[in-house]
Amino acid sequence: MVRSTEMQALVVESANGPFVMTRIPSPTLGAHQALVRVRASGVNPLDTKIRAGNAAHAHVAFPAVLGLDLAGVVERVGDGVTEFQEGDEVYAMGGGVGGLQGSLATHIAVDVDLLALKPKNLSMRQAAAMPLSVITAWEGLVDRAHVHEGSKVLVHAGAGGVGHVAVQIALALGARVFATVSKGKMTIVESYGATAINYQEQRVESYVAEHTGSEGFDIVYDTVGGTTLDDSFIAAKIYTGHVVSCLGWGTHKLAPLSLRGATYSGVFTLLPLLSGNNRRHHGDILRQATALAQAGKLKPLLSAERFRLETALEAHRAVESGKAPGKIVVEIE
Repeated sequence: MVRSTEMQALVVESANGPFVMTRIPSPTLGAHQALVRVRASGVNPLDTKIRAGNAAHAHVAFPAVLGLDLAGVVERVGDGVTEFQEGDEVYAMGGGVGGLQGSLATHIAVDVDLLALKPKNLSMRQAAAMPLSVITAWEGLVDRAHVHEGSKVLVHAGAGGVGHVAVQIALALGARVFATVSKGKMTIVESYGATAINYQEQRVESYVAEHTGSEGFDIVYDTVGGTTLDDSFIAAKIYTGHVVSCLGWGTHKLAPLSLRGATYSGVFTLLPLLSGNNRRHHGDILRQATALAQAGKLKPLLSAERFRLETALEAHRAVESGKAPGKIVVEIE
C-alpha cells in the first residue's frame, strides 16, 4: 500500500488568527510513537487561549496545528512499540503544545506513553471530550488529595468541563460529593449522585455549616480560580482538609487556609507534554478512566452542537462564549 506523504490540517498562522485548511507533510513516525488517524478533537477553554496567544504557560510558536485532545485509530506503530497495534481505537491528550503537532488534523504522531485504548462503550466524539478533563481531575483528586471511600468532597463548578468529571471520579471512588453550580445546572450533578449547592444563593460559610457542621470538607477542588479559590480555603476541613486548584492564578491570602491547619496543591496538567517527563502517568490515568467508563461510572457531558474541521473556529467561539452546556468536539472525516 502506498502511504500518502501529505495530510489535511488546520493551521493557525499567528496569534488569534483564523484556522486555515492546509495540506501539510504527514507526521514522521518516531520509534516510541503511534500514527493515529484522528476521528475527533476535543476543544477546551485552554485551546482557545492558546490560539489567542493568551496562555503564557502553554505558549506555541505560530504557525501551528493546535488541539490537545484526540480520539482515533492507530494506523502504524514505530519500532519497538508493542502496547498498540494497527486498528486499535485510542484516545489521548497528545499534542498541541511544547512543539508537538496538535489534533486538528487527519493524522498525528503520538508518544505511546500518552495513549490509552478508548472505552468500548463510548463514541469517538465522547472519548475526545475526556483526556484533559480526566487527567486534570484525577491528578487533583487522586494524586494530590488521595480521595478515598468516605471522603467528603466539594467540587466547584461541578457541571463544568473538569468539574463534571471530578464529581464522577470522586463518586466512583466512594466519596460523598457536593458540587457548587448555578440553579439551572443543579440537576446535572444531582443526576450523577452528588449534592448540588447553588452558589448564587448560598455563601460558603452557609453551605459549610449545612453540610459539614462547620468543620469543612476533606477535599475541595477549585476549577474556577479567583474568589472561588479564596472560598475554597474557608471550606477546607480543620487540620486535615486539602484544597486543590487547576486555576491558581492571581494573588490570594493563605491565612484562612493556614488558620484551619489545612493544605493546598496545584495541578498543571500540561507539564508532561511540555517537559517530556512522567508522560506514562497520563496514559495510566486514561487506562483507569477507560475501566470506569466501561463500568458505567464515567461519561462525558457533551454539547448538542456538532462541528467539523471546516467549522472549528465556530467551535472555539462556542467555548469562548462560556454558554455551551457540555464539552465541544470537532469531528474529523
